[in-house]
Amino acid sequence: MGKVIDFTPRSKPVLKSDSTSHSMPHSEHEAQPNETPQLRPTADNVVDFFTRKPLSETESNKLIRIAPELDGLEMLYSNSENEDKLFSVKILAWGLRCTGEVIGLVPWLNELVPCDEINDALNGQWQGYYDEGVDELFFSAPLHKIVELETAADYYEYQCHSDREIIQEIPDTIGTHAVLSADQFKSITLKEVVSWRLRQDGSVSAMLIDDSKMISTPVLPGDDCLFETEDCEDFRYFFQHHIANKIKSQDPEALAAISTLTEN
Repeated sequence: MGKVIDFTPRSKPVLKSDSTSHSMPHSEHEAQPNETPQLRPTADNVVDFFTRKPLSETESNKLIRIAPELDGLEMLYSNSENEDKLFSVKILAWGLRCTGEVIGLVPWLNELVPCDEINDALNGQWQGYYDEGVDELFFSAPLHKIVELETAADYYEYQCHSDREIIQEIPDTIGTHAVLSADQFKSITLKEVVSWRLRQDGSVSAMLIDDSKMISTPVLPGDDCLFETEDCEDFRYFFQHHIANKIKSQDPEALAAISTLTEN
C-alpha cells in the first residue's frame, strides 16, 4: 500500500519457516543485496556485556538500552507471496542486548520486535537494513548507534527493585498507530502511539493516551494520562503512519485490507 518499486534480486530470499499469521498492509522499496549477514553468537557462548558472566538464550536477548532512529533508516523483509520484491518498514529504534549486540526494532503486528527475529514466510522475513538516502543495504547496526547505546548504558546504572520498573522512555518518531477493536474488526479505533517504555525485564510497551485523563497538550512521554497497550483488551495491531492515514481518509484499498483481518 506504499510505493512499489520492482527489482530483480541476485538470488531469491531463503524462506526459513512455513508458519502463518495475520497479514497486514506493507510498503515497498527497491534493494539489491550485496553483503553477507554477520553470524550471530550461539546460545552457549554468550556473556553479559558488563559482567562477562554466561547468559541463557532468553537472557542474551534481553534489551538493556534503546535509542530512537532519527535518520529514516528502514528494515527490509521478504515474503513468500512476492518473491521478486523486498518490502520496507521504518525502524523505530535500536536496542542494546545484554551481550552487547545492537539490533533494529520495529512495531510488527502486535509488538515491538527485533528485526533479526522476524522470520515468517507469510508476513515477512528479515533481509537486512536499508538507507534510502544512499541506496545502501547493510546487515549490522550503524557504528554511531552502537557507540551511543554502549556509552549510555555505561553511564546510566539503574538500581531497580522490580523487573517492571521503567528504566527508559523514548518518543515514537515514526507515527505508529495502535488499532483497537472490540467487535472483531466490524469497527476500529486508531490511536497514535506517543512513546515506548523499556522496563528492567527487557520488555518494551507502547504508550497510548487515555483521553479522560488528559490535562495538558501536547502529551509528552511520561505523562500520567498514558497507558500501555497490554492494559487494553481491545488492542489488536500496530499500523504504520501512512497506512493509518489511508484508513482515516477512507482509502478503498486500506479499508479492504482491514476487512480481511480476523481475531486470533
